[in-house]
Amino acid sequence: PAVGAPLAEVTARLGKPDAVYPDPAGGQVLEYRGQPMGQFQHMARIGADGRLISYEQVLTSENFARIEVGRWNRDDVLRNFGRPAEVVRSRLEEGEIWSYRYKEKGVWNSVMNVDLNARGTVLRVFNSPDPLLDDRYKGL
Repeated sequence: PAVGAPLAEVTARLGKPDAVYPDPAGGQVLEYRGQPMGQFQHMARIGADGRLISYEQVLTSENFARIEVGRWNRDDVLRNFGRPAEVVRSRLEEGEIWSYRYKEKGVWNSVMNVDLNARGTVLRVFNSPDPLLDDRYKGL
């Protein structure tokens, strides 16, 4: 869909979103899910005027680098990246680790992990090889 397209045209072209998140600036963000097995997730940002601002595959090294540790919370992560491929409980501050499958620098099969405390604030962000797609983990 073209930038400036009305919401009805966006959903007619892309289908019903898998999730919708309110944008504090007004408008909303539509999630088109590629997780848990795909290495992508598309987000359509709709402005307060009901028109498309952007539509992009958001699971990139550059986008993950924008996460602000200590400032971003669970809602910020959802609005920017959608739901993760996997959520595991973390003993660190009784929180959760949200994991997203993606290609690091567009090449390496990786998982970006977002560590959240019990209040939902981002504690740290770290990547690792994707154990499902890394031969070193086969047969373990």
